[in-house]
Amino acid sequence: MSALLKAGVLPEGQGPLYLRLQALIRAAVDAGELKPADALPSERDLAEGLGVSRVTVRKALTGLVGEGVVEQRQGSGTFVSSGRRKLQQGLSHLTSFSEDMATRGKRTTSDWLLRSIERVTPAEAMHLALSPGDLVCRLHRLRRADGAPLAVERACVPATILPDPDLVGASLYAAMDAAGRHPVRALQRIGAANLSGEEAALLDVAPGTAALSIIRVSFDAQGRPVEFTRSHYRGDAYDFVAELSLSGEGTR
Repeated sequence: MSALLKAGVLPEGQGPLYLRLQALIRAAVDAGELKPADALPSERDLAEGLGVSRVTVRKALTGLVGEGVVEQRQGSGTFVSSGRRKLQQGLSHLTSFSEDMATRGKRTTSDWLLRSIERVTPAEAMHLALSPGDLVCRLHRLRRADGAPLAVERACVPATILPDPDLVGASLYAAMDAAGRHPVRALQRIGAANLSGEEAALLDVAPGTAALSIIRVSFDAQGRPVEFTRSHYRGDAYDFVAELSLSGEGTR
């Protein structure tokens, strides 16, 4: 009935049972133990085999359907998705693209589109609290995970922090950390956008394809703005996820 039930127990952990079950199924898919179009055991078999309730199984599968890991077919059951799985990034922690991909075991590479020291634009000066004529380090990259293009990222950092764009290797945040100005918090705005012909070509999709538009302003420990980044992420490959809790005693 699948290696999924061999151990008969969920992985050790402190989180809710349904999240641990999701992690177990994801790991089986990532390891190739469950292949595209493979059928999962029924809800009843999963519940009995792992010693959890069917409510827990149903909640876990519903979440995996939303992620695109599995798909459910009326009257047939649950199957590993044959389509492209979306990557997910939580919104509760500030991480770089490189850090985020590393936690998924993916290899990050970048195609450099621009590395330069230039005068700040009015929009950049507003976000970074700079004066007209100040210099910024401008870093534009096509970000890849395991070779697949995921995002076009255009970062801008005051030149007082990064006076030489060649100081940046695989990770911008690592270079900023070396300069003693690592971001500790950020304000991020996420919206919808349609890709221009140039960006669509970089991301290997058709012009006008829907994308996630991300604008981030990051701050150091003293509250000073240190990074202004505008990015476009492939909408078919990436999701940003937030976990919400009901505040106070209110009901709905």
